[in-house]
Amino acid sequence: MLQTKLVDSALKAWTIEQRRHFHMHPELSGQEFETAAYVKEKLAEFGIPVDSRFSEPNVIAYFKGTEGKKTVALRADMDALPLYEEGDKPYISTVPGVMHGCGHDGHTAILLAVAKWMSSHPDQVKNNIVFIFQSSEEASPSGAQQLVKEGVLDEVDVIYGIHLMSRLPLGKIGFASGFAMASSDDFDITIEGVGGHGGQPQDAVDPIYIATHLIQAFQSVVSRNLHPLHAGVISFGGMQAGNSYNVIPSEVKLQGTIRAMTFEAAELMNKKTAQLTESICASFGANGHYEFIEGTPPLYNHPEACEYALKVIQDIFGEEAFEPMEPSMGAEDFSYYLKEKTGAFINVGMQSEKSKYPHHHPLFDIDEDAIPTAIELMIQLALNGE
Repeated sequence: MLQTKLVDSALKAWTIEQRRHFHMHPELSGQEFETAAYVKEKLAEFGIPVDSRFSEPNVIAYFKGTEGKKTVALRADMDALPLYEEGDKPYISTVPGVMHGCGHDGHTAILLAVAKWMSSHPDQVKNNIVFIFQSSEEASPSGAQQLVKEGVLDEVDVIYGIHLMSRLPLGKIGFASGFAMASSDDFDITIEGVGGHGGQPQDAVDPIYIATHLIQAFQSVVSRNLHPLHAGVISFGGMQAGNSYNVIPSEVKLQGTIRAMTFEAAELMNKKTAQLTESICASFGANGHYEFIEGTPPLYNHPEACEYALKVIQDIFGEEAFEPMEPSMGAEDFSYYLKEKTGAFINVGMQSEKSKYPHHHPLFDIDEDAIPTAIELMIQLALNGE
């Protein structure tokens, strides 16, 4: 647990209370209307106005700085996951089949705490601040993508986001500079063959056999088309075919995901998988239909924002607090903001006995001792916003 300069025990206790409220009342992506109403109620108590121009259930609020030469955006995601929570914590989810299994309840409470602190110390906030309480990080369509389209960043100079991270030790803050997280796109494939008798395959066009060639060929995109230093992953997650021992089905459906660490790699992998689907299926006399489902782009942490964040971390928490992180093939829709504006996405460590389970696990929980660090970090990043 790191020492904080601006966050006292009272603000920590208040934030934990808010976080537990959100944890007990989770809402799925695009359905966070009660969460949004609660956030608006708190912002009204702080005297911070909400901008009604943006789509609900997103909540966008503005804090006018004393100088207003720069505008800094801070973002928290609000959605929960379709999981049945396990365990016996006193603040366990009250909504069957829905839980905050990724820490978004903490992120929302932390950003509210930042707003509360700023409303109590307005003379210390020189920059204009945009508070982004975002819907739908966990599902498509992305809430970040929608807000960017609606112009949430039009007047913003720099944007920061944080993520409480269970695989980073408590008392550490870390990030990767440059490309830090992968894109995440999906695909659906339908192979239309000709069904027939399992003992007479010469009279059929076997889509299962064709599917095996397609699955193998897709891996050549990574090993033979992608630049060896540009990370990429293609994984098949589903295959639906026939249901009889001796009947060759007429159709096979495949589904999978494409992950890439650069914009160029993501575009190449989409193009090549579509080409392979059509050409391989045609070579066997079948029809191949490829549907690309756009997800999130790679997340690029701007070096200048990372340099500033590193200085803040070391100045406030000490040089030992920062832990460099390797890029991850996980995805995060904060990447849409970073495609448009300078900024960084930063991980706040919380790995401990309480938070030993990974994100998206039914027993996942936050070590609340990490919360003051996250509040302090967001405040300090916003005060100068370089």
